Amino acid sequence: MNRIAAVGAAALVSLAAAPMTAAPASAARIAAPAWTGCPAAPGLDSRQECATLHVPLDYGAPGNGTISLAVSRIRTAKPGLRRGVLLLIPGGPGSTGLARPSTQARRLPQEVLDRYDLVSFDRRGMGQSTPVSCGLDHEDLAPTLLKPWPSADGGITENVNWSRRIAEACARNGGPLMRHISTRNEARDIDGIRKALGEERLSYWGVSYGTYSGAVYATMFPERTDRVVLDSNDDPDPRGVARTWLANYAVGVEDRFPDFARWAAARDGEYDLGADPATVRHTVIELAARLDREPIPWPGANPAELNGNVLRDTMLGAFYSDANFPALAGLMKAALTSGPLPAPSTPPDAVMQNSAAATAATMCNDVEWPGSVPLHQRLVARDKAAHPLTAGMPVNMGPCAFWPYRAAERPVRVTSRGPSNVLLVQNLRDPSTPHSGALEMRKAFGQRARMVSVDSGGHGAYLANGNACGDRTVTEFLVSGRRPAQDTLCE
Repeated sequence: MNRIAAVGAAALVSLAAAPMTAAPASAARIAAPAWTGCPAAPGLDSRQECATLHVPLDYGAPGNGTISLAVSRIRTAKPGLRRGVLLLIPGGPGSTGLARPSTQARRLPQEVLDRYDLVSFDRRGMGQSTPVSCGLDHEDLAPTLLKPWPSADGGITENVNWSRRIAEACARNGGPLMRHISTRNEARDIDGIRKALGEERLSYWGVSYGTYSGAVYATMFPERTDRVVLDSNDDPDPRGVARTWLANYAVGVEDRFPDFARWAAARDGEYDLGADPATVRHTVIELAARLDREPIPWPGANPAELNGNVLRDTMLGAFYSDANFPALAGLMKAALTSGPLPAPSTPPDAVMQNSAAATAATMCNDVEWPGSVPLHQRLVARDKAAHPLTAGMPVNMGPCAFWPYRAAERPVRVTSRGPSNVLLVQNLRDPSTPHSGALEMRKAFGQRARMVSVDSGGHGAYLANGNACGDRTVTEFLVSGRRPAQDTLCE
């Protein structure tokens, strides 16, 4: 996942929301899936099956039609050991999940594969489910716009204009589904999957945004949960929701940068970024500032240049895994020495259109966003000074400030009410969902949860970075249900 592949801004302000009425969960029957082969895709496991479910467009008015929900599964090879379903909840919220059974079947330990059918889905609005699109121009799909990076001088006029333009395009082109994409409705869709599969209770592994939708499901349907693993956890603060997640990028990148700086300093002879971490930090900040003033042409990229914000955005994405460090350092060296830039890796516009629209809808429909331009300009100036690596982006203005639809329901407040069956797993140095935010998820769950903190960097903890203690703890929980007696640090 890309973590949040699109749209938004952060504002650390309290919100006085108007009263909202919660739509009830639908009692509509959802037919059992008719499993068939999956659409051909690279790397798909031959055992994976696909099906289409039909769920209400609007759970508050189930008679107003349905949308399709694409689901997939790989059944356990040992039915005699089968415990049930392990639902793989994708991140995002602009990420698809249909291929995840194939992906995770190659990674999960055999004792987990023996006990669960692996099931996943393309969330409403995404991929093979009924999709949404705002019909944006190619230029408006640039990653440095989809995350609201301010101008080189810290100004936000371009962000304000883009945000208003995108909100208007989504209202004009998004169709009726746009206003019914939300985390509450994702939780209802997940329960629809459970019912369609004939399962009394559901185990699941949610990653990144999937931790929030998984936490919302565990709050709305607590007695339908079995073994819950939430990996790389969002702060569930109902006052901010995605505003808080975006603001946390400033914290996460600062937490993570020392890992890269130490790695690069140890290879100074190869990349020439500095012989110690402090020099590497200075080099990176100065290079971004130079590229703000003097961008380098980068044909095929969007935008078609390597500027300061493109470098910052590339760095943020590279911090998701240590495996990305060589490519990031190589790009920086090329920029410093006027060497040839690598070929850009840009997803097709159709993929970006779908991801941007579904992300915007989720973030903007979940909670009301403040629309004050002067407020955001002050926040950006303050955040840019405090966190130069992210240059004010995490608190900048996005389309939600101009969103045409009111949030239909209040955000869910995650609580300790329900069975004690949740295991949180979290890297100490996550660039996207920082450990400090994960502690807020732990606090919200109270006695329902235990937390395993892993002394690693990157986004994604379980089976992601070779930490044997963390991996073993999660596997043990999925296989036997046993969790640590108290919160644990895996070094």
